[in-house]
Amino acid sequence: MKKISIALILAVMISSCVSKKKYVALEVENGQIKSELQKTKVEKEDLENKFAAIQARVDNYNKKINSLTEQNDAMLVNVDNVAVISNDTKKAMRETLRNVDPSKLAEAKTLKDSMNLALSYNLNKSMDSSNLDEDEDISIDINETVVMISISDKMLFNTASYRVSNKANDILQKLANVINSEPSVEVMVEGHTDSRSIRTSKIADNWDLSVLRATSVVRKLIDDYGVAPEKLIASGRSSFKPLADNDTNDNRAKNRRTRIVILPNLDKFFALMGSND
Repeated sequence: MKKISIALILAVMISSCVSKKKYVALEVENGQIKSELQKTKVEKEDLENKFAAIQARVDNYNKKINSLTEQNDAMLVNVDNVAVISNDTKKAMRETLRNVDPSKLAEAKTLKDSMNLALSYNLNKSMDSSNLDEDEDISIDINETVVMISISDKMLFNTASYRVSNKANDILQKLANVINSEPSVEVMVEGHTDSRSIRTSKIADNWDLSVLRATSVVRKLIDDYGVAPEKLIASGRSSFKPLADNDTNDNRAKNRRTRIVILPNLDKFFALMGSND
């Protein structure tokens, strides 16, 4: 009988000990869960506050946009899926077109054509070469609203040289004025050569010459005319983008050129150029 009692007491004691260990473990686990829950609540509140701040900024921006839209009466026009211009710019464009050669105006079939004509007129006016020698060559084209100014090398460089000559000062000043008038433009200066080979102690080949000429023009625009360097890109095309066959002196002269490619913000650019009328 005594043996049974002792065994029973031992069993109860062991059971009590195991239950206490489980209880303590559960208490620890419960504490950990509560701690994680509190941490999650804090993180949730922090995310909600950040989201609320972002939403407030979005609402503020939308309010400003709606206000501007109302002020401008949503007057925007899509130009043949190429650009968007305001009605004010469209009005200024019509005013400019009154000065354009009627024969050229008759060829304009779309709004984009008309816009290109107006841009070309204003840019030609700003780059007016009437005070330059008659044999000097500048051509201005607008293609898909990109402005391209091609300048004959005889206006910029001596034969086989990449140093910009003083006779280029006038045209580069006019070009710098156009670039500096519009903060949003990006300008690429492309050097082009004819197909005749060249190799000197300083020039390896036509690739080298075309790049050196482009960088010389870029440096001149930066150093002498205050053009921001971040607006400019210098590139060389060697002889591989000719305007004419390299079979005569005249054709080779056409191919030796520097091309200035201007990508403007049309609304701002046209407004500035139109102010010259």
